[in-house]
Amino acid sequence: MAKVLILGLGNILLRDEGLGVKLLQELEKEFLFPEEVILHDGGTGAFFLLPYLFSAEKVIIIDAVKSGNSPGTILFEPLSALPRDTLEKISLHEIGLPDLLRILEFAGKNFEEIFLAGIEPKNLEVGLELSEEVKRAIPELKEKILSLLKEWGISFQRVSKAP
Repeated sequence: MAKVLILGLGNILLRDEGLGVKLLQELEKEFLFPEEVILHDGGTGAFFLLPYLFSAEKVIIIDAVKSGNSPGTILFEPLSALPRDTLEKISLHEIGLPDLLRILEFAGKNFEEIFLAGIEPKNLEVGLELSEEVKRAIPELKEKILSLLKEWGISFQRVSKAP
């Protein structure tokens, strides 16, 4: 079975920017995943994520995505389906996502699939609370992630309900 990396990105001190990390934490609390699924809090770093990305065959990147849509809009696509200009706007904070993927490609890494699971942020100011628009979108994005895992043949168990 393919090794799957679910990578939550963001800065939890900048409100909606913390979406990826907060949703990853929810998944960790609510579900028990098999050992071939790695859930990793990537924070705002990039280069230190390379070992995790090298070890994975399939990747789901959860992050706030500024794509020009209205706040709370979900973006859930394989990276290969995203237009180049959209991809250039997506940031892994210290280094752009396209740059990181080029490094991996140059090093010979090929992924079976990479999906971006994102929500358009509303508020990136200092604070811990997600905006209402982002909060409302989280359950739908979570279901999309879980459906994709099932499609990939990953079984998991719910251990608790979301608060």
